[in-house]
Amino acid sequence: MKKFTAPETWQVKCLNNPAFSHLNDLFQLHQQPDWPSPQWLTAQVNRVSKQHYDTVFVADHELDFGDKYYEEIIYQSHQVPTRSNNWHDLFGALIWCLFPKTKALLNALHIAEIEQFGLKQRSKKRNALTLFDECGMVLAIDDEKWRTKLQAHQWQSVFYDNRAAWFSRIQPFVFGHANYEMMTNPFIGLTAKLLCIVVPPEFNTLSLAQQYQYLDEQLVAWINDGLLDDNSQLSPLPLLGIPTWHTQAQDLTFYQNTDYFRPKRRK
Repeated sequence: MKKFTAPETWQVKCLNNPAFSHLNDLFQLHQQPDWPSPQWLTAQVNRVSKQHYDTVFVADHELDFGDKYYEEIIYQSHQVPTRSNNWHDLFGALIWCLFPKTKALLNALHIAEIEQFGLKQRSKKRNALTLFDECGMVLAIDDEKWRTKLQAHQWQSVFYDNRAAWFSRIQPFVFGHANYEMMTNPFIGLTAKLLCIVVPPEFNTLSLAQQYQYLDEQLVAWINDGLLDDNSQLSPLPLLGIPTWHTQAQDLTFYQNTDYFRPKRRK
């Protein structure tokens, strides 16, 4: 598998892929002349999400961590350490803007797990929280059949045969900020961890910001109900299989590459 390397400089051409359409629509990210500042990001979290957590993004070098760990600083101060000129932290901040309630809940659950098990011993729940936080992908679907097909790795059926269903009946929402980071320089092998949420017909009448608010509420309810107690509910999703998200031809031969679109393992 190709080793991933993110672009070292600010390059808006990286954001031309349709995978970034939500960020461009809601934040005009592709119009930024240079790396967005923590102050700019803080303004966005208040503008887009109308969140109630007083979250602020602070340049990493301006914070005195002392003996506190990353999650503890966020939990106690609502300050999110943000590295300058860094794709990973930029996208992490934007996910805070889009899913503020879920991000706050994940932070609180990390703290609870660390208090119980310590920093060194990672529980199954903390592993699942981290996996979804970094690589999570939410599909808003109109029918349970799409979840069934995806969990069965029926890639050709969902991606190719039902290509027209995407962005209407199957709508992708990136949660894991590492997904966005790797999409700046995508490679065959790039795979997210999937959760599907069946949404009502009126979901399509909501604005994009309202759709995120709806999904944010749903995720909070599900996670509080034990969804991420372990990673058993997360299934793989080859990101470059999503129609238009790969710059090369997404023809039938592409989806027959079983090294990337792997068949379901028999138990």
